[in-house]
Amino acid sequence: MTDKIDKGPADTPPAAAAPETIKAIPVRHYGRYVSAVVVLALVALLVNAFATAEKIQWSAVGDKLFDSTVVAGAGRTLLISVLAMIVGVVLGVLLAVMRLSKNPVTSWVAWVYIWFFRGTPVYVQLLLWFNLALIFPMLNLGPIYKDEMTDVMTPFMCALLGLGLNEAAYMAEICRAGLMAVDEGQTEAAHALGMSHGKTLRRIVIPQAMRVIVPPTGNEFINMLKTSSLVYAVTYNELLRATSTIGSTSYAVMEMLFVASIWYLVMTSVFSVFQYYLERRFARGSSRNLPATPFQKIRANLLSLRSQGGAA
Repeated sequence: MTDKIDKGPADTPPAAAAPETIKAIPVRHYGRYVSAVVVLALVALLVNAFATAEKIQWSAVGDKLFDSTVVAGAGRTLLISVLAMIVGVVLGVLLAVMRLSKNPVTSWVAWVYIWFFRGTPVYVQLLLWFNLALIFPMLNLGPIYKDEMTDVMTPFMCALLGLGLNEAAYMAEICRAGLMAVDEGQTEAAHALGMSHGKTLRRIVIPQAMRVIVPPTGNEFINMLKTSSLVYAVTYNELLRATSTIGSTSYAVMEMLFVASIWYLVMTSVFSVFQYYLERRFARGSSRNLPATPFQKIRANLLSLRSQGGAA
C-alpha cells in the first residue's frame, strides 16, 4: 500500500500568463478606391458632356416640365396604366384559376390565351386592336349594341385592351405561382370542414398567396407605366405623345424627351415606395423581423455615427 505524498507550495504549477490582446488591422481595399474614382470620373464626364452641349436648351426643360399639355399627358399615362393593370389583375386571377382547374377545356383555353398574348409583342397587339375595323367593320351584338368598329375602337379603348389583355397573361402566371405556393393540406382541411371551392380560395388560399403575388405585381405595374408609352402608336395622347408634339413644333426634341423621362422617373419612384411598404405589410405573417425602412436605416446610421463620435 503506497503512501500519498503531499505536494508543497513549491510543487504547484505556475499560473498561465494572460494572452496578449489581438490588434486587428483592417485590410485596405485599394481596388475599391480606384474603381470608385474611375466611376465618379466617368459620371462627371458624362454629366459635363450633357451640361455643356450647345444644342440642348436646358431652360426649355424647366419651362415645359409643368406645361399643361405635359401634365395632362402624364395624367392620361397614369390613368391608362391603372385601368389596364386592374383589367390585367382581375382577368389574370380568373385565368390562373382556370389553369389550375381540373376541367380540361377551361385549362386549355387559359393556356392558349397565355401562349398567344405572351408570345406576341404588345406593340403588335395594339396595332391589331387599332386596325380591327379592317376585319370587322361593324360591331353587332344584336339588340344590345350595334355601331361601327371605328367608333368603338377609340384610341383609349385600343390602349386599354392592348395593355390590359396583354398584362393579364403575365398576371395569370404570377397568380398561378402564388396559388401553387400555398400548401395543399390547407385546401384539403378547408374542404373537410365543408367549405366550398370558391370560399376556400377567398378565405384560405388567396390571402396567403398574396405574399408571393404582391412583389412581382408591383414590378409589373411599374413596367406598365413605361410600357404605356407604346400607345403612342394608336394615337392616344399620353405623356410621350404630348411631349413629342411639343418638341416637333418648338424644335426642342431632346429637351422634351428629357421632360418625359423626368416624369416617368418620378412616377415609377413614387410607386416603388408604395410597393415597398405594401410588401412589408404582407410579410408580417411570414417574417418575425421585418426589414428596416429607409427612414429607420438613416436613423440607425446617424445614431451609430453619434456613438462613434462620442467614443472618439
